[in-house]
Amino acid sequence: METIDALLRDVPLFNGLSDDYVGLIAGCGSNVVFGPDEVLFREGDTADTFYVIRHGRVAVETFVPSSGPMTIETIEPGEIVGWSWLFPPYRWQFDARAVTTLRATAFDGACLRGKCEEDPRLGYELMTRFAQVIVDRLQWTRLRLLDLYGNRRAV
Repeated sequence: METIDALLRDVPLFNGLSDDYVGLIAGCGSNVVFGPDEVLFREGDTADTFYVIRHGRVAVETFVPSSGPMTIETIEPGEIVGWSWLFPPYRWQFDARAVTTLRATAFDGACLRGKCEEDPRLGYELMTRFAQVIVDRLQWTRLRLLDLYGNRRAV
């Protein structure tokens, strides 16, 4: 069985991090399994975790009153889901649901925030890496919105 340290070395988010930092991050992780349609987190709940997806897919969703849950993005193996643990008030902004059987590594947000407070360089590394994930996801959301609304003609 692979250790969490070894699993993290294959995750693009952690490419180039020192072995010491990978070890510190791995110390806050545990492996988890979710069945199909099982909820990882719900909008408004306390955000205290992020996940590295190892096998399976996760749907990030929001509730649309007129039509129910709407998938905003599907997260694939090697990607992360969840950044709300980084920002007060530490509340989820969306729902996340396993689309298939999901194997992931869950990381305790409070544990990582504590390690970042003790080592600001680690905090900077994680913040810049998560910021890039956020920027990338916002760009994809913008493109999806353009696709959704861009073909409508003004009346």
